Amino acid sequence: MKRFAYLWASWKEDRLLRQVVRNTGYLFSGNTISLGLSLYQGLLAAYLLGPESYGVLGLVITFASNVNRLLSFRMGEPVIKYVNHYLAQERKDLAAGVVKLAALTEGISSILAFLLLVLLSPWAVRWFIKDPSAQPWIPLYGLALLGNLFTETSTALLQIRGRFRAQAAITLIQNIITAAGITLAFVMHWGVFEVMLAYLAGKVAFGLAMMTIGWQTAARILGPMWWRAPVQRVPEKAALGRFAISTNLSGTVNMLIRDNEVLWAGLFLSSLEAGYYKFALALMNVLMLPILPFIQTTYPEITRAVTQQAWKTLRALLRRTSLIAFGWTTAVGVGLIWVGPWFLAWFKEGAYLPAFPLILVLLVGYGFANVFYWNRPLLLALGKPNDPLLITVAVGALKTLLMFILVARYGVISLALLLSGYFIISVGAIIWRGTRELARAESGHEEVIHAHRLL
Repeated sequence: MKRFAYLWASWKEDRLLRQVVRNTGYLFSGNTISLGLSLYQGLLAAYLLGPESYGVLGLVITFASNVNRLLSFRMGEPVIKYVNHYLAQERKDLAAGVVKLAALTEGISSILAFLLLVLLSPWAVRWFIKDPSAQPWIPLYGLALLGNLFTETSTALLQIRGRFRAQAAITLIQNIITAAGITLAFVMHWGVFEVMLAYLAGKVAFGLAMMTIGWQTAARILGPMWWRAPVQRVPEKAALGRFAISTNLSGTVNMLIRDNEVLWAGLFLSSLEAGYYKFALALMNVLMLPILPFIQTTYPEITRAVTQQAWKTLRALLRRTSLIAFGWTTAVGVGLIWVGPWFLAWFKEGAYLPAFPLILVLLVGYGFANVFYWNRPLLLALGKPNDPLLITVAVGALKTLLMFILVARYGVISLALLLSGYFIISVGAIIWRGTRELARAESGHEEVIHAHRLL
């Protein structure tokens, strides 16, 4: 009891932890309502469409989203890193140049992604979706890419400014629009096309709102004429480019290895198995609910702590937020195991019961990744953006090889087993590498302090 009281007192005195939890709370409070709406719309869509048509919907959305990821440079991460760096030096002109360069890069890549999506849609229908009627739906849903031209850059600006309430509100608006559209589709007994339009409307509304508030935030941070800043004056364009390319490659690897599961189910099996797998993955969103806000709120603080060389503060932040993530993951996991069989037996007369073994397997991998959610942000902040990429490529290559050997023979359960194994091995390796780099940086800092004392 005394140990618990001591821990509670030390946590209450941790200013950085309180700030991260408070900012996460803003996103979590909005995301709690959003989660309810997301579960509602997902379950309603699954009930309305049935496993096979629900799988077709998942295949269309996943393919369009992944083409976007293929050309996305994930500009949010380099923006946070370099804008914080230049603002600490009181160089708003250079910070504005970084934001302008990031926005231009993101906008051009989004347009190219849309054109590529249109070009690849016949191929996607033939190999993954296997339903010719779905071909025009892919470029139509691809309009979400054009509606989110500057979302990554805008999100980074809101995080730098600490406008997490605004971000949560926009997410809530997106989910309200999507939920309303799917409800209308349910009442009118519509099908896949109308449900897809509901998701599209929410995505476009999210992107436009993020762009509007993002530009307002840029004006507050960098001045009203920030967009006139010459990008040529940014001295670290090459380093920023390498950082962006590294995050793009990392995102592409994740797309192929981790975020493409529904498409792999469609390729190797059928839209029915893809529907079961999409349903199981949708329930993992409950597990991820507070973790995604933690990543968004913790990464700027990790970067700031590394810049300030506040190593003890950083270690305490990682340890304590992991304990919070562990508590949430355990609670949700037990709930899904307990309620899952009863709920699936009742839901649509047991049509989705084959998804329950997938849920159990995915819980293990997603749970492990949840607890150590900071694995990649830590290495990014320490200036090692390529290390997570190399690890995920190595582990992902093995997963992909085994996938081609096992999935067609053993079914969709093997996809879930391989994904959970990938999470455990890759995240474990990245944690090991990150903690070693942190110890090395801390040791070097102490040696410098000792040398100064001798002088």
